Amino acid sequence: MDLKRRDFLRTTLAGVGGASAALGAARALAQADAPVKEPKYPFSTDPVAKIKLTADIESSRLGFGTGMSGYNHSAQLTRMDRDKAVAMLNHAYDRGIRFFDCADLYGTHEIVSSTLKDKPRDSYVLSTKLWPHGGGIQEKERPSADVVVKRFLKELNTDYIDLVQVHCMMKPDWKSDFQQYCDDLEKLKEQGLIRGHGISIHSLGALRNGAEDPWVDAMHIRINQTGARMEGSFEENVAAAKIAQENGKGIIAMKLIGEGTIRDLEERRKNLEAVVRSGVVDVYIVGFEEMGQIDEFIDNMSLALNKIDAEQKQKTA
Repeated sequence: MDLKRRDFLRTTLAGVGGASAALGAARALAQADAPVKEPKYPFSTDPVAKIKLTADIESSRLGFGTGMSGYNHSAQLTRMDRDKAVAMLNHAYDRGIRFFDCADLYGTHEIVSSTLKDKPRDSYVLSTKLWPHGGGIQEKERPSADVVVKRFLKELNTDYIDLVQVHCMMKPDWKSDFQQYCDDLEKLKEQGLIRGHGISIHSLGALRNGAEDPWVDAMHIRINQTGARMEGSFEENVAAAKIAQENGKGIIAMKLIGEGTIRDLEERRKNLEAVVRSGVVDVYIVGFEEMGQIDEFIDNMSLALNKIDAEQKQKTA
């Protein structure tokens, strides 16, 4: 909107006589003066392009989820042959995947940290989650986030963790149950021990509330077009995620292939393309079990991005 149009609107507003006309002109003027919201990062067809998850966290677009069948400090990554697991993590890093998603529940801190120990710490993002619920992990006590995160720092062999989330939020009013964890994580962020905090979400109600909560820096959301392993429709989840995005939240997509239930290759491609087209996701993660799945995920993302790019170029030609 150029200055001439703003001047025209101001002149119109000054000269209108009716209340409704004045209100309409005032709205138009507000729209003219409203700053244009710049995207967090430029569009790129690179499937592992660097993106801004939050103001303080830069990540690759694609991430490695370590929580496949995760429970009781164990996951598929820790149960498989260790050499195979290490090779997968290294292959992901070599292909440009630099977001590694862990959790206390998964028990994957050690294998991730030992595999990445010789990589520059600022070249990758460590995300993890504390488990606040009864059951799920061996320990009966649920100590404060301050105690738990300091253990995480040792297990991950790092001076700071990029993102720590409260794991598996189901209730819409999740914060009323876990306010102390939120307060503790905020203090840890102020101390520089973590760079961001948030929640991983397992219900549509929790997503809708998390989207509006100013404490949340970033959130994991379950999203795929088929509705597998998620609550609510694809459209409902996209709508809630858009609100979160507008409120400055970083969005990490999980269950992109329905925890392995979307078995047809073409369906996986169509589903990923639909999620990309929704425009609400910053980082996309999958729990890999085979080396080839990493390459396929990268290829599928590349196909989706290049298709979208070609369509945009055709529109502007």
